[in-house]
Amino acid sequence: MPRKRAHIAARSIAVLALSGLLLSACASGTEETSAGAESDDGFPITIDHALGETRIDQKPERVVAVGGWPNAEAALALGVVPVAMPRADYGDDDGDGVLPWTQERLAELGGETPVLLDETDGIDFEAVADAAPDVVLAATSGLTEEEYETLSKIAPVVAYPGIAWGTTWRDNILLSSEALGLSDEGKNLVAQLEEEIGGAAAAHPELAGTSAAFVNVSPSDTSSIGVATTLDARASYLNDLGLEAPQLVAERSESADAFFFDLSAEQVDQLGDADILLGYGGEGTELGEVLRSDQLLRLLPAVENGAVVSISDGTPLAAALTPSPLGIPWSIDELASELAAAAARAQ
Repeated sequence: MPRKRAHIAARSIAVLALSGLLLSACASGTEETSAGAESDDGFPITIDHALGETRIDQKPERVVAVGGWPNAEAALALGVVPVAMPRADYGDDDGDGVLPWTQERLAELGGETPVLLDETDGIDFEAVADAAPDVVLAATSGLTEEEYETLSKIAPVVAYPGIAWGTTWRDNILLSSEALGLSDEGKNLVAQLEEEIGGAAAAHPELAGTSAAFVNVSPSDTSSIGVATTLDARASYLNDLGLEAPQLVAERSESADAFFFDLSAEQVDQLGDADILLGYGGEGTELGEVLRSDQLLRLLPAVENGAVVSISDGTPLAAALTPSPLGIPWSIDELASELAAAAARAQ
């Protein structure tokens, strides 16, 4: 996700004090199926994840999403309107706390905007409990063990399968759909999105065989450049589009435990096989201009060829660079066109 959020233990303590509220929320929709029995819809089910295992006794009706926006989108893409979801501040172009593609999907489903959870200072456990969820979707998140334990007192929680914030868009959909009793629909959704991505790539054959890296460089300090490993969803999205990882990125990603690594300007020639550089920019800080302002970074072939794609920071397209169930179809054609234009300049 674009930003990791700070979390505070004090709120956890406050929520634990709300015993009556928690008991009420936990009781909602969690009547036990008789031991060893399975209902007609496949429940109860158990989902394994990095923070443990979660048992969901009945098909959820009241869904809450926390953490990253792909969690709410997974439910919406499958036709389920959450009762509460995180407020989207990054990429929100009209200030209503809802990303444009999410708003479009809500309109299609005829649903009201869910309660928007303010996660600026961490998860609002009280608001989650107030929503009385049957399940909490958090497959794309940075939940700590303490946060997971607190949420689990409210409702079953589906956490990330590997590292925090490292869930692919495919795994997000598959985990979320399983929790909702919609596994087949989730698999179909993954296949549909893969087809859309493949179609966008096929429409721009110049992307094939082209290498691209997602980078970050500070306008105030060009002594180094940040380069995303394929653990970063934005970098792996480039691979989905048929673009190749530069050799350095491929090597660093093999044993990576971080989303980015820093490369000093003196070592930037190691990124010389990157045909395209993609990253965020803004007014007065357009990525190509920043790179050209440094005597060493300007020597990168992608910079010399003008094959730099600068996406204005904070815009919907910038948010869509992190692939998500609804963001992919909303942005894929525009993103592919931007990359294809850069690929043409790289030739």
